[in-house]
Amino acid sequence: MRRTVLVAALSIALPSATFAGPASDAVKFFYVPAVKFEADEQYRDRFTEPVTNLFNLNDQATKKNPDEVACIDFDPGLDAQDFDQKTVSKTLKLAEKLDGDNAEVTASFSLFSEGDGSKRDMVWSLKKIDGKWKISDIASKTSDWKLSALECMAGQTAE
Repeated sequence: MRRTVLVAALSIALPSATFAGPASDAVKFFYVPAVKFEADEQYRDRFTEPVTNLFNLNDQATKKNPDEVACIDFDPGLDAQDFDQKTVSKTLKLAEKLDGDNAEVTASFSLFSEGDGSKRDMVWSLKKIDGKWKISDIASKTSDWKLSALECMAGQTAE
């Protein structure tokens, strides 16, 4: 029992230190100290294809119909629209798997301190390009979707 308490205390004190590394730092950026919207143009340089293609189509859809919801109507890194920042920050755990210039970082966290359906497991795929980790995809283990598989036809014209 005493060991369990110590392990639990350490995991709270060091939520992302256990399996974190440079690739994890690239993911952690989007969660703490404040959640950032991945599709925001100012973060585009942190991504690579195929995700950048979706973000570009989302931008086109927003410009074409500014009063309508574009292709990405939720925060991909959260798999949600609503969240409590303190809870996300407190519960965030990152686990990193490296394979040469590829990495997979699993971000596990809760959106809220209470309630069913609050826990999330997000898998971020990264590639090392010119010495920097860039995000190539985000997948939700919780809801079973991949960002690269989302379709965005709003910015395209029919042929």
